[in-house]
Amino acid sequence: MKAMILAAGRGERMRPLTDQTPKPLLHAGGKRLIEYHIEALVAAGVEQIVINYSHLGEQIKNSLGDGSRFATHIVYSAEDNMLETGGGIFQALSLFGNEPFIVVNGDIWTDYDFSQLCLPESCLAHLVLVDNPPHNPQGDFHINQQMLDPELGPSYTFSGIGLYQPKLFENCEAGRFPLAPLLRQAIAQHQVSGEYFTGHWWDIGTPERLTSLDLFLKQQVE
Repeated sequence: MKAMILAAGRGERMRPLTDQTPKPLLHAGGKRLIEYHIEALVAAGVEQIVINYSHLGEQIKNSLGDGSRFATHIVYSAEDNMLETGGGIFQALSLFGNEPFIVVNGDIWTDYDFSQLCLPESCLAHLVLVDNPPHNPQGDFHINQQMLDPELGPSYTFSGIGLYQPKLFENCEAGRFPLAPLLRQAIAQHQVSGEYFTGHWWDIGTPERLTSLDLFLKQQVE
């Protein structure tokens, strides 16, 4: 299994913390945010991790190196201009071969077990959904009997964790484009499965949320 950590965002809402440091290298609980993902992916058996970067991205590369100290292999996908989620994944697509691959947003924290991700044969993607946080009360996707549905079922928030078939991107072209329209098209064709995760999950979109996560993680070790 291979995986990708999305780390190319500028982190505008995290300023001034991200003026000199890319968001994935910010600390919480005494560890860089991106290191939690790497360790969890390695624990799940992931042998190669792709990390895309743009804003201050050389710091990410210099900090993590080739991944050997995490017992994995890290390769990088540099973006001269940020390509959004869809474009960023598409640029790195050749690194994944023909097998499904995991993608996780670099600006979340979770205790989700990546080893339990499973993609049904008939599906192009599998998404992990969580309860709607205050900043996204309407949610993103409906789930109906473990399948994402355009209208039916309760609406939850996309966690930023997904398992994708390369075929999802087969009609795309290089450049900047979002992922959501691809997913909604596949959902309309009943080709996206999903699961509702009730464990710990944080969207680290503001300095205040980073502070809250830091306090939470420090309490876990007391």
